[in-house]
Amino acid sequence: MDPPGDCALCARLAAYRMENQQSNPDWFNGAVAGFGDATAPLLIVGLAPGLSGANRTGRPFTGDYAGDLLYETLADFGFSDGRYDRRPDDGLALRHCRITNAVRCVPPKNKPTGEEIRTCRRFLVAELSRRPAPRAVLALGRVAHDSILTALDLRRAHHPFSHCARHPLGDGRVLFDSYHCSRYNTNTGRLTPEMFAAVFQAIRRELDDLELTPS
Repeated sequence: MDPPGDCALCARLAAYRMENQQSNPDWFNGAVAGFGDATAPLLIVGLAPGLSGANRTGRPFTGDYAGDLLYETLADFGFSDGRYDRRPDDGLALRHCRITNAVRCVPPKNKPTGEEIRTCRRFLVAELSRRPAPRAVLALGRVAHDSILTALDLRRAHHPFSHCARHPLGDGRVLFDSYHCSRYNTNTGRLTPEMFAAVFQAIRRELDDLELTPS
């Protein structure tokens, strides 16, 4: 389900990791594994590890602004226990939730190529094919949205990306969309904390049988 930390499937990404290893030898600098229970009913899919976030810490969305907003919102809606503190040993645990990325290695300028997205999709396919399958999938951004649909052999034209959209996938699962919780999106007002919370309100309604009391 997860690639090895030293995954070499994409030559450009492997070389970029090695470059960062030389300048930051104490960073993780590897393919980042998913975080959370593999049987969780909610799967969150981002774009790729951030250079000074998950690429540094080794845990998805940990150590940068995107993680600050994501983990605060997860706590608000009962999807985590403990306190997020921007480091992988902060004791934070996810509840009914798992987080991964469409591309598992940090890309230069945060922009994976189409070929890198296709190559890494095998790991997303594995995430989506597990049993029990996630009942709700949240795509953070269009790249994650498109990669999820391709992994499920679904046509993008039938499921257009739109913030707070809900897409029944025909197999009991539902795909939700959100603009990515990046600093750029929040600084420009494309995504506000209230807009992000609205997506999780919809997800909670979808998973209304779970005990999701905020910690």
